[in-house]
Amino acid sequence: MIDRRKGLKLAALAAFWPRGLLAQGSAASSSLDPYSGMQWGKGYEGQRKADLGDGTFLNPIFAGDHPDPALLCDGDDHYLTFSSFDAYPGITIWHSRDLVNWRPVTAALRHPVGSVWAPDLVRHAGRYYCYIPARTADRRSIYVITADRIEGPWSPPVDLNLPIHIDPAHVADEKGRRWLFLSGGDRVRLSDDGMATIGEVEHVYDPWRYPEEWVVETFAPEGPKIVKRDGWWYMTTAVGGTAGPPTGHMVIMARSRSLAGPWENCPRNPLIRTQSAREKWWSRGHATLFEGPGGQWWMMYHGYENGFWTLGRQTLLEPVKWGADGWPVPQGGDLSAPLAKPVDAGSAPHGMPLSDDFSSDRMGTLWAFYDPASDEAKRVSRVNGTLHLMAKGTTPSDCSPLCCIAGDQAYRVTVDIDADPGAEGGILLYYNRRLYAGLGIGQAGLMMHRYGLQRPRGAIPGQRDTGEKAFGKLAIRLTNDRNILTIHTSDDGRKSWRKFDVQMEVSGYHHNVAYDFLSLRPAIYAAGEGEVRFRNFTYEALP
Repeated sequence: MIDRRKGLKLAALAAFWPRGLLAQGSAASSSLDPYSGMQWGKGYEGQRKADLGDGTFLNPIFAGDHPDPALLCDGDDHYLTFSSFDAYPGITIWHSRDLVNWRPVTAALRHPVGSVWAPDLVRHAGRYYCYIPARTADRRSIYVITADRIEGPWSPPVDLNLPIHIDPAHVADEKGRRWLFLSGGDRVRLSDDGMATIGEVEHVYDPWRYPEEWVVETFAPEGPKIVKRDGWWYMTTAVGGTAGPPTGHMVIMARSRSLAGPWENCPRNPLIRTQSAREKWWSRGHATLFEGPGGQWWMMYHGYENGFWTLGRQTLLEPVKWGADGWPVPQGGDLSAPLAKPVDAGSAPHGMPLSDDFSSDRMGTLWAFYDPASDEAKRVSRVNGTLHLMAKGTTPSDCSPLCCIAGDQAYRVTVDIDADPGAEGGILLYYNRRLYAGLGIGQAGLMMHRYGLQRPRGAIPGQRDTGEKAFGKLAIRLTNDRNILTIHTSDDGRKSWRKFDVQMEVSGYHHNVAYDFLSLRPAIYAAGEGEVRFRNFTYEALP
């Protein structure tokens, strides 16, 4: 549907542009097309990347699901992590020197504490800390993990016993006292070692409120981030709800001479907001204001890509200038055009290959279990390029699939599968336990998954008969072409392919339908009894 050299075709625009707009004719439509001429750089396996190789970049700097960016600037080094929700190992930390190209360092959280929302990554007195809000079905709190080196090892999590709040932000005041600012305009004192709270939570800020007639999800003041400049503390906050309508999420700001307040709201609030569903980026919010290389100021935040809620919230970078009144002024517009890189050191590697020959351990950087038990890692072993995955549960809904994050609008994933009798294994596009699509094999033959439901679909091509029930080896390929899923199978070593007779439309597999703030991710699974073996997982971004 999308030709990046010619812009967005009218057939695609009709899906999410207001009625009557296209009726004005192709010339009028072209003048309003915010995607015209968009062209991303290409990285590993053709994956899109922000760096265009000419001193400019085109958002997103992180394609695919990388929400609630938590940024740590440590001299010339920049580190970044994100909400990892139900994925474990979680809190994957990334490193960059230019704020545009990033490489994975480690997964810092390996002890499940629940679904992880909006952490904060900091360095204080030479030690690294990550403050992590997490929730389970019967408990939520904020935890802290620490390390002497960013690469780890990171400590097990310590519970700070903060059951009401989310989105912590660490800051030290002029006297060296440590604080956690929290959702809702609250804060709590931390002990000197940052490993416990002191006293009660106190309310210090009443966030700015938008006009009642605006189209938003809900008020939800969250994600405070604090920085000091010229004697002022600046607090950046998200309001309007993270998902919901494209125009909901936004960035507001307040400042104070003291962390205790009073806080003065910016007269230009909101500083950032999607004004129309015609824009390239929806629900822009959860921003961090920071000083980058050469004294240039920036904001980093997340947003949904127009028409691609399924990719989750992607990370965006926008330059900022300071106005004469002492308030920042974002300079990136709707982020549909290239911007100058913070540092022009030429093109550099970004991300990582998503293909895996299973010769090394890539848990946490590439793969993560969905909603695992504390001992989930025991299910995995690798022998001579084969991933052995012990079966669990009965379907993809309860077997904790292994997932990875894709950031391309169109891509293809393929894997070779061999299942024990009694086991079922396959490959999916997985949102959560209620919503997924793909194909598996087992004793019952082919098993089709759609809408989070499953249906037997006959014998496995090329199956062999064991005298009991049939099972076999099969290569399965999923092609996700802008939310249209096509499945192929091969029983001759990928020499020839047979098209599966059902194609699926998956654009509704996202948060506004199924909650959980996740993305539609390639996944492999093993359910039932015994084990499933996977070989040669390959990823290919499509033009």
